[in-house]
Amino acid sequence: MIDLSTTYLGLKLKNPLVASASPLSEDLDKVRQMEDAGAAAIVLHSLFEEQIRLESLELDRVLGAGTEGFPESLTYLPEVNWYNRGPDGYLEHLSRVKGAVQIPVIASLNGISPGGWTKYAPIMQEAGADALELNIYDVATDPDVTSAQIEEMYCDLVREVTFTLQIPVAVKLSPYFTAIANVASQLERAGADALVLFNRFYQPDFDLESMAVVPRLTLSNSYELPLRLHWVAILYGRIRAGLAVSGGVHTAEDVLKAMMAGAQVAMMTSALLKRGVGYFSEVLALVAAWMEEHEYESIQQMRGSMAMRAVPDPSAFERANYMRVLNSYTLRTPR
Repeated sequence: MIDLSTTYLGLKLKNPLVASASPLSEDLDKVRQMEDAGAAAIVLHSLFEEQIRLESLELDRVLGAGTEGFPESLTYLPEVNWYNRGPDGYLEHLSRVKGAVQIPVIASLNGISPGGWTKYAPIMQEAGADALELNIYDVATDPDVTSAQIEEMYCDLVREVTFTLQIPVAVKLSPYFTAIANVASQLERAGADALVLFNRFYQPDFDLESMAVVPRLTLSNSYELPLRLHWVAILYGRIRAGLAVSGGVHTAEDVLKAMMAGAQVAMMTSALLKRGVGYFSEVLALVAAWMEEHEYESIQQMRGSMAMRAVPDPSAFERANYMRVLNSYTLRTPR
């Protein structure tokens, strides 16, 4: 019998396939379907820092607007459910999801500064979250802000949040750091129990007709996976924090590669948006079939087998591989 179980953030999971944060988790029925299809855990859609700020600013505005004009204006105050649809609505949904499924539920906070995070992280814990994922999404556009300042900000945020919690905390990073290994080590010392590699920055596009900068959502594909494998394989065994691959996980082969690189879990969203949440069961069946064919008894047996410290030639992860790749390309004469 193939043992697909793994451990992530101290949570015992039945397999390494986790539903990452996405709009799918906003639908309670979809969450139940993901559990039925085999998802080992669910990361809820994110509560954004902007929502926390908006709740406070908007509430102050609507409660104070016009109250000095005439007494009747007090009757214009909004219904409670209107201004509680942000963070409070998220917490209510978290509680409902936790009550609807048996698998671990990981809450998600998305932002760049401490602010209300230190307030809402403990409330998420109280609402039933088994763990928390900090999705630190920051586009540094100020030329006066240094990389060291950004890294310090990340670590300060992690310290402040983890200090308030008893549940484990994962930090979801972008790949745009000069020294990712060092940043990973700093975040571990700051209190991160796991690192999720990597966040996907959604780049805006230009609409030439309206001359406007417009948002564009592009789903991931398996071509994005090697960057994640590269850094998980480098970090495995060098830090104690757990490792998760997010972005580019679409097939059973992708999941197997993530495990061999050293990840504890592989997170999937884009493939589910394209194929439906039932795709989980197909991927897991193929993972088990591959393991049986290649005589692997468990996920733990293969974990880290292709990590930097395990392969015969570690230079494959370093500069030497850059030269090999360039030399491997053969120029073809155009016909």
